Amino acid sequence: MSEPHTRQLIAGMVGGGKGADIGKTHRFAMRLDGHYDLQAGIFGRDPSSSRAIGAALGVPADRNYGDVREMAEAEAVREDGVDVVVVATPNDSHFEIARTFLSSGISVVCEKPLTQDSVSAAELVRIAAANDAILAVPHCYSAYAMVRQAARMVRNGELGAIRFVDVEHASGWAATPLENEGHKQASWRTNPDIAGFPSVVGDLGTHAFHLLRYITGLEAQRLSGRLQTLVPGRRVFDNATVELELTGDVPARVWASMAATGHNHGLRIRVYGEKGSLEWQHEDPHYLKVQDPAGATAVLTQGLSTLHDDASRLTRVGLGHPEGFLGAFANFYSDLAEVLRARRDSTPLPERGLSFPTGIDGLIGVQFVEAVAASHHDDSAWIIPASAHQKAAA
Repeated sequence: MSEPHTRQLIAGMVGGGKGADIGKTHRFAMRLDGHYDLQAGIFGRDPSSSRAIGAALGVPADRNYGDVREMAEAEAVREDGVDVVVVATPNDSHFEIARTFLSSGISVVCEKPLTQDSVSAAELVRIAAANDAILAVPHCYSAYAMVRQAARMVRNGELGAIRFVDVEHASGWAATPLENEGHKQASWRTNPDIAGFPSVVGDLGTHAFHLLRYITGLEAQRLSGRLQTLVPGRRVFDNATVELELTGDVPARVWASMAATGHNHGLRIRVYGEKGSLEWQHEDPHYLKVQDPAGATAVLTQGLSTLHDDASRLTRVGLGHPEGFLGAFANFYSDLAEVLRARRDSTPLPERGLSFPTGIDGLIGVQFVEAVAASHHDDSAWIIPASAHQKAAA
C-alpha cells in the first residue's frame, strides 16, 4: 500500500475531445507534477470518436464510458474509482454533468462559467457540500506565481489603502466572424443557446473579475455594465465594459472583449494604492511591475529569493527560467491535489490563505454575469450583485 500523499490521484474527464484545446490543457497540467492519472472519461458526443480518443489517451476500455450517469455510478463504487472528474464541455451542459458526479460524492473541476444561471450554480455548491465533495473552478490565472505575489502584497498592505483597480481581458481572437467559417470554438461560444447571450462576460469577463477579487480581496458592492456586439451579425455580445464599486467604495473597471482587433490574449490588471501601484500582464507573466508614488519602478521577477512564500512555492525551475500558462494550470491542480489527498488519506488539510478557486467563486462569477446583463438592459443602471446581498445578509 502506498504511503499517504504519494499514490497518484485518479482523474476522469467529460469533454475535451477532438478540437477542444482546453481538454488538452487540463490533461497536460494534470501530468506536469505527476499528481494525477487519467483513467476514465467520455471524450465527445460521438461514441466511436470518444472511445477512440480515450483509447489513445490510455484510458482502459472498461472505463471508456458512453454515458455520464453510467460513469458516475460505476466510478462511485470502484475501490480505485476517480478522485475527481474534469468537466470540459460547452457551458449549457455544465450543470447536469457536474450535478451527476457531485451527487455521487465525486469531486469536480468544472470549467467556467460554472452554469448558465445563479440558481443552478448555487445548487451545485449545495450538492457538493451535502456530499462532502470538492467543487473547483479553474480560474487558473490566479495560480501564476506573480499573481500570488501581487495578492500577498495587497493583502499585507504593502500598497496601502486601495484606491482604484483596472482589469481587462481584451482578446482579438474573434474580431472576425469565425463562426461563419466553421470554427468549432467560435461556433458554440457565439451561440446564445449554448454560451448565453452575454457570452463575452461569461467567457472572459468572469476571468477578469475573479483576478480582481483574488488579488485585492475585495468584492463588488454594485456595478454598471454596458454590452456591445462589435462584429456585425454576431448573435451574442462580444464586448463589455463594467464600472464597479468594490468593498469600501473602491472604484474599479472591467473591460472584456473577444473582438479587440490585434490583441492576443489581452489579460492585464493594475492596482493603485496610496503607497504605490502594481501591474501584471498575462502575456509577460514572469514579472510584476511595482511603482512608488514618485514613479520609481521595480520589476519583480519570478524566482527571486525575496518574494513571498505564496509565490516561491509555485516556482519549479528557479530564477531566470520563465514558466507559463501550463505551469499556472498545473499549480491549480497541485493545490487541488493537496486537498484531495488530505481528504482521501484522512490527513490534515493544508492551511493556505491563497489557494484554488472553488464553487463559491464560480457562483459569484455567474452572479456577476447576471448583474452585468441586468444593468445593460436597464440602460447601465447601477445593480447590486446577488453576492453582495448575500454577504450583507450573512
